[in-house]
Amino acid sequence: MVVFPNCKINLGLHIIRKRSDGFHDIETIFYPLPLYDILEIIEPAAQKDIAFSTSGIPIEATTENNLCIKAWRLLQKDFPSLPPVQMHLHKAIPMAAGLGGGSADGAFVLQLLNKKFELGLTTQQLNRYALQLGSDCPFFIINKPCFATGRGEILEETSIDLGVYKFVIVNPGIHVSTKDAFSMITPGPPVKDIKRIIAQSIDTWKDELKNDFEEPIFALHPEIGMIKTELYKTGAVYASMSGSGSTVYGIVEKEKPLQLAFPSHYFVRELNK
Repeated sequence: MVVFPNCKINLGLHIIRKRSDGFHDIETIFYPLPLYDILEIIEPAAQKDIAFSTSGIPIEATTENNLCIKAWRLLQKDFPSLPPVQMHLHKAIPMAAGLGGGSADGAFVLQLLNKKFELGLTTQQLNRYALQLGSDCPFFIINKPCFATGRGEILEETSIDLGVYKFVIVNPGIHVSTKDAFSMITPGPPVKDIKRIIAQSIDTWKDELKNDFEEPIFALHPEIGMIKTELYKTGAVYASMSGSGSTVYGIVEKEKPLQLAFPSHYFVRELNK
């Protein structure tokens, strides 16, 4: 069986408070986009443990730290009859980039195993497993635009539809540590909550829809901030960093021609929702 885990972007991101458990309460809107990894799972004839292989963008994490393998082990612990599988992941979504690619892969493994082996898990149960993998993994179980609070796991579907626009995704290949990014933030309540801003005309987002990570990350890596400036110069109606970076996206009118002049080593994709 083959599935295609997709990426997400953040429409606004507020870091509201640090919790006693070490996590942070946030508010954001997760918005799925059609940039895909490819994930295949087959049941091998004879094997004692999971087999995992990759292609595409090289994966830096060790095999045991990969969320795909963690997802299988998580389910196998509660479903001992779950057989060893052969899993292949082709990576096309940049990693550690604020696009949630690894989280999507892990969440899609949970769903695929549930379907392939008829485990009977409900969406709510899959969400609970996904949260054990990572804070934004439950979003990829729903995989529709959602207003997210708590760690990112409290999800409320939203009717926002940006289908009349195209998206430009730009990643400069700069690794930004999420842990370090949080350490540079002073949490606090937003001046205006994201749901109210999103309900306004998109023309107002440039001045009001903020990602709290941008200021410290742009100061540390001015090159990332320059991508946002360049996207506005090329005609984006809204541009922002996604998550803790380093990917920056632009929302552009579909009919508007783009003349992008980013360095050749940048990852640049134009996507139509």
